[in-house]
Amino acid sequence: MKRAAFVFAFGILHSAFAGAQPSPARVTVLYDAFGNPSDLKRDWGFAALVEYGGRRILFDTGNNAEFFKFNTDRLKVDLTRLDAAVISHRHGDHTSGLSYLIERNPSLRIYTPQEGAYFRGVTPPTFLARHPGLPANLQYFGGTNPEGLVSGSPWPTGNFEMVSAAKEIFPGFFVVTTRSQKPGTLEMNEVSLAIRTPRGLVVVVGCSHPGVERILENAAQIDSRLFTVVGGFHLVQTPEPEIRRVATLLRDTLKIERVAPAHCTSELGFAVFLDVFKGRFDHAGVGSVVSLPTSSQ
Repeated sequence: MKRAAFVFAFGILHSAFAGAQPSPARVTVLYDAFGNPSDLKRDWGFAALVEYGGRRILFDTGNNAEFFKFNTDRLKVDLTRLDAAVISHRHGDHTSGLSYLIERNPSLRIYTPQEGAYFRGVTPPTFLARHPGLPANLQYFGGTNPEGLVSGSPWPTGNFEMVSAAKEIFPGFFVVTTRSQKPGTLEMNEVSLAIRTPRGLVVVVGCSHPGVERILENAAQIDSRLFTVVGGFHLVQTPEPEIRRVATLLRDTLKIERVAPAHCTSELGFAVFLDVFKGRFDHAGVGSVVSLPTSSQ
């Protein structure tokens, strides 16, 4: 009887494990202005759900909270079941869904760039440097330093953590910050997400204002093997020779295996990257799913 019971129990366990589905390994684009025909809302902006190794990380929140809600509902994305969120940079086409995200998941840790005026940063105490002899009505806070000097935020209840250096947030998951040196976004900090896989890093980018090549060079300090980059490469209004230079650099110098350009890459950018990478180009419009490697094959 004991042996029969053991065989029966083993059979149940074997069936359970045999029927278990492997955890997803993919990036699903939740928000963008292009993609295959569907009933999803198209709009200028970006958001994606990264699922890998049992983790679920939201990257950016799009340009319109109602559209973000609509698309996440249609794609059956449960925002209460996230391990973290990452906001690439302060622009509205990446942050406008934050209000809805925080409403659905108020305690979620959200990694952001160093942008105090947007994400409730600490104001430097040197701003209150005292000058002797001033009358009280010209002294900040009447001459008495406050306990904390924290900037306001459009999302005052958000559980934000600012990223000032590359950091491993979960085993194999890294947030990387890069500062823009380009006119128009000078000194803007942009945060990207890097995931270690058996075939190298998967890097998810928002707009790549500092230059997608600079972001990837930063990520390569974690792992020199780069598998793919997914997101906006910010090549709108960029001449074709410069786009081709960037695409060729990614292929030949950084040795990236695949690309999945989205959002602000530009239609010309899509065409050039498709020409340079050919069969190693993944389509990444709204609703698209980019598969990620789980083995070295």
